[in-house]
Amino acid sequence: MIIESILIVAFALGLDFAVGDPKNKFHPTAWIGKLVAILTPHAKKSEKLGGVLLVLGVTSIVVILIVSLEIVVNLVTIDFISLIASVLVGTILLKTTIAIRGMEKHALAVVKSVEQDDIDKARDNLALIVKRNTKELDKNHILSGVLESVSENTVDGITGPLFYYGLFGLPGAFVYRTINTIDSMIGYKNSIFKNVGWFGAYSDKVLNYIPARLTAFVMVLGAMIIGIDWKQSYHIMIRDGSNTESPNAGFPMAALAGALQTKFEKIDHYTLGEGNQELTKEHITSGIALMKVTSVLFCGIVTIPIIVVLSYLGWWIHA
Repeated sequence: MIIESILIVAFALGLDFAVGDPKNKFHPTAWIGKLVAILTPHAKKSEKLGGVLLVLGVTSIVVILIVSLEIVVNLVTIDFISLIASVLVGTILLKTTIAIRGMEKHALAVVKSVEQDDIDKARDNLALIVKRNTKELDKNHILSGVLESVSENTVDGITGPLFYYGLFGLPGAFVYRTINTIDSMIGYKNSIFKNVGWFGAYSDKVLNYIPARLTAFVMVLGAMIIGIDWKQSYHIMIRDGSNTESPNAGFPMAALAGALQTKFEKIDHYTLGEGNQELTKEHITSGIALMKVTSVLFCGIVTIPIIVVLSYLGWWIHA
């Protein structure tokens, strides 16, 4: 049903804005992470083939569990109760694949440490949301890292799951979240995970190709709505979006850098945007505001239209 699925999207977004994430031990992503951790040593024995089997195995388990739960909910024969149960379960499950308030919490924790002149704590808090070494970063590079993470997370933790929910329902959102989790855990190019993590990293790049670019364009529109520099956002996104090693991450990062009229820098890797303006708390709050507006806009102009179009074409797999 179109209405049912639109309600799930709206309620999931509202639930995340209202309460954020549950405690880690109750979060499906934590369970997925534990499963990946258990299977990784076994997968490493088969090198690259093990990496493929790990991704296929974990995603298959997750899809089977989600589809089974949906079947159980749909066994309710009373239409009204079935609808309420389906929306309730769908809302809770979809919400666990997105993390707007969680990202805001982590970003503001770094800012609070910076404001208290506790740079070591700020570096430690930043290390929770970025992959880079934070031990030697100065204040400006710490805040740059926060904003880069906010922009990346807009895709990984919000629009990516919503895009694949639009296409494939809850199984799509959870496959995306699972592969994103695998990539974050073992998708590193080092001696430990280089072989076993390659397929997870490659799959993540493929899945993010369209959502990253759509998100960057929606971010430009969001900048226009909240009254920051949307023209510069578009200009920098087009100019610098391909400057990062990742084929996807640079687009939302560049869009945010342009919107804030500043420059992001990962030392020895990339520079996005223009100027040498010192970053402040106001940049972080503006970045978070743009993340939130982009999330709502993406639902309205991408996710829901996908659901409606596929439903009318008879291609949509949702209940």
